[in-house]
Amino acid sequence: MADDCPDKNILQSTALLQYILEANSYPREHEQLKELRETTLRKFDKSLSVMSVPADQGLFLSMLLKLMNAKKTIEIGVFTGYSLLTTALALPADGQITAIDVNRESFEIGLPFFKKAGVDHKINFVESMALVVLNDLINDDTNTEFDFAFVDAVKGEYIKYHELLLRLVKVGGIIAYDNTLWYGSVAQNDDVVPHDLKANRSHIREFNAFLVNDSRVEIALLSIGDGLTLCRRIK
Repeated sequence: MADDCPDKNILQSTALLQYILEANSYPREHEQLKELRETTLRKFDKSLSVMSVPADQGLFLSMLLKLMNAKKTIEIGVFTGYSLLTTALALPADGQITAIDVNRESFEIGLPFFKKAGVDHKINFVESMALVVLNDLINDDTNTEFDFAFVDAVKGEYIKYHELLLRLVKVGGIIAYDNTLWYGSVAQNDDVVPHDLKANRSHIREFNAFLVNDSRVEIALLSIGDGLTLCRRIK
């Protein structure tokens, strides 16, 4: 039996990822998503352009939102808006997204593509620190619960976001956290982790351990993109 098992390293290879993208994800990528992805690559160097979710993760999120019949969502951390446009395309015509980021300039790179796709009316962009907006939403008596939240922002704040989002996302709703494998560094010994990854690696490992012991949610850590953790609120 052992001889029939493939080398696990092969399953994480660059060639395999490229196959997934080119043979499966890119052919199904929405035209405006493709244009936004290519524009982001042109405007930012590789170290920053990877802040966008990859196309395969986008397709997964789109299907998840449709299976959930999600209508009202929140996004923390927007960058140029690949995941935001993915969400807007997946929601019904009367869907609503509260999108929060401290950098409006990056969001405005994506805005023409949101408009071209005809989904900009679904998006309420808020230029602010996320914790401030989340607390304001909690204190707003007229606010209704969210179906879904996507988080791709300050890694050291993930636990704080989580506590507030559990008060905003409905029971049965899902909170998705991006980068929960942090370039694979979460599985490496500290002495071999590149210096520039260490701080967030520590934050992500702490967050992952926190979620394992959180009885308020069901969790699934997926090895898609840079790691995506789904939390389904159960109480």
